[in-house]
Amino acid sequence: MKTEKQFNPMGGYFMLLVTLVLILGPVALIVMTKFIGLLIIIIAGVFTLPGYFVVNPNKSVVITLFGAYKGTVMKNGFFWANPFFTKKKISLRARNIDSEPIKVNDNVGNPIMIGIVLVWRVKDTFKAAFDVDDFVQFVEIQSEAAIRKLAGDYPYDHFEDKMAEITLRSGGEVVNEMLEKALKERLDIAGIEVMEARISHLAYAQEIAQAMLKRQQATAIVSARFKIVEGAVSMVKMALEQLKAEEIIEMDEEKKAAMISNLMVVLCSDKDAAPIVNTGTLHH
Repeated sequence: MKTEKQFNPMGGYFMLLVTLVLILGPVALIVMTKFIGLLIIIIAGVFTLPGYFVVNPNKSVVITLFGAYKGTVMKNGFFWANPFFTKKKISLRARNIDSEPIKVNDNVGNPIMIGIVLVWRVKDTFKAAFDVDDFVQFVEIQSEAAIRKLAGDYPYDHFEDKMAEITLRSGGEVVNEMLEKALKERLDIAGIEVMEARISHLAYAQEIAQAMLKRQQATAIVSARFKIVEGAVSMVKMALEQLKAEEIIEMDEEKKAAMISNLMVVLCSDKDAAPIVNTGTLHH
C-alpha cells in the first residue's frame, strides 16, 4: 500500500530564465539570419511552459506521471517539473461542516433531530487523492452516517430509559468524544484528520415534541410535589415533637389527626391557605 511522500521540484525562477532564453534567443537569431530551423528551439521553449506551477500556503500539489504517483509538493513557492506530470491541487487548510439537523431514531425508537459541527483537514494527500473518489463528498456522507449510528446507540434522555448511563441530552463531552472517535475511524481511509466534532443541535422531532414537552413538565411537577410532601411530613413531625416536648398542649389522637390534616393542606397546597376563624370550641 502506497503512502504520501515528498516530491521536490526544480525552482521555477531558474527554469523561467531558461524558457525565456529558449524562446526569445532564437527569435532574435531568426530575424537576423533568416534561419527558420531555429523554430525547433522555440518549440522546445514553449514545451516547458506547462511545467510551471505555484503552491500557496497550506496548499499541496499531488504529482503523477502517466498514472504513477511520484509524490506531493508540500513546500510553498514557484516551481517547475516535467511538463508531462499531472498536477492535482489539494488544500491542507482546516474546513468546517455545520450539518443541517437530520431526523433519526434514538436507541428506543423516538424520532429526534440532530446536527453536528465538524472541523477537519486533509492529513494524507495520497489517500485523499487516490483512496476515495471525492474526499469532500466522502466526509459529508460519512458524517451523516456517524450521526445516525451515534443516535441509534443512545436514548435521547433518561425519561425513555432510566437505566441508561449515557444519554444524548446529558452525555455532554462523553457523547462528543464518541462522535469524534467514530468519525476518525470512518474518515481515516480518506486521509482526513478530525480536529473537532460535537453535537450542535438536538431536539425531539416536531411530531412528538409537544407530547414530550408535556411529559417532561409532568415529570418535573411530580418530582416537585414529592419534595413538597417530603418536607411537609418533616415539618408536621417536628411541630408535634416540639408541642409534646414543651408541654404546650395535650392532644388526643383525634386532635393530632385534625392538626396533621390542616398542616398538610396548608403546606402542600399550591395556593395560599384561607384560614377559618372558629369562635366556638373545637367540636362546635
